[in-house]
Amino acid sequence: MKLGRLFAWACLVLAIVISLFPLYWMLRTAITPGRELAVDNAGLLPRHPTLFNFQRVLGLATREEARAAGGSGADLDFFRYLANSVVYTGLITGVQTVLCAMAGYAFARLRFPGRDLLFGLFVAALMVPPIFTLLPNFVLVKELGWLDTYQGMVAPSLLMTPFAVFFLRQFFLGVPREVEQAALIDGAGKGVIFWRVVLPMTKGPLLTLALTTAVWTWNDYLWPLLVAPGEETRVLTAALGVFLKQSPNTAPDWTGLMAGSALSVVPVLLLVVFFGRRLVDSIQFSGMKG
Repeated sequence: MKLGRLFAWACLVLAIVISLFPLYWMLRTAITPGRELAVDNAGLLPRHPTLFNFQRVLGLATREEARAAGGSGADLDFFRYLANSVVYTGLITGVQTVLCAMAGYAFARLRFPGRDLLFGLFVAALMVPPIFTLLPNFVLVKELGWLDTYQGMVAPSLLMTPFAVFFLRQFFLGVPREVEQAALIDGAGKGVIFWRVVLPMTKGPLLTLALTTAVWTWNDYLWPLLVAPGEETRVLTAALGVFLKQSPNTAPDWTGLMAGSALSVVPVLLLVVFFGRRLVDSIQFSGMKG
């Protein structure tokens, strides 16, 4: 190998190690006994690894057993919060992907008054930091009486986002017009062409958008914590923050928190494992030939 390529590989390996180190440390802490965490933090692996932290996070251990193992005894209804996260993520991912595809196709193919101006406003919205819209969205949800409800959680991002519309519009522009014209000659309408011709040809970009939206929504913390702090609608990320605060008079339950965090990563990791190949293929997508 040439010196330049060897240096590039070394930089790549270093970047991977730096990126994965927080995940490694999370897993290491999760399998460390709570009573040994303060003194057993130097080796690559704990001296007495255990899976008990996962058991108590999943509700398979009593409070007395958790305290005896060095935990705080805090409660975490893991499966309820997991189900809430699945519903929250599934609603936003599914509805947003479909509606953004429709909007992107309209901007790419349909002619209507003010189309370019409207699309310009969408692009301009990309420059607005999400934190600026947090308080107005919260006030709106509160006035509608949607606090601690699923509709309040998904309302701000359910329909579409500027980036998703812009992203899909660029791919729809690459679809050969000849394919759509042939379908028009065969008597198909715009709706049939969109659903049965264009969407199957752009399933790679659609999967990319759905996957990135699902990962972003699954990891969302501030908005669900703000509008849905109740037990019935609390998502997993917010529940982990509450779990950490349930022992204010003692040391934080780091082993339990890291075990819960590790379990919360599993659904997203499974998505990436099953759909990662399609994601890579769609990133390399640069258009189709008729």
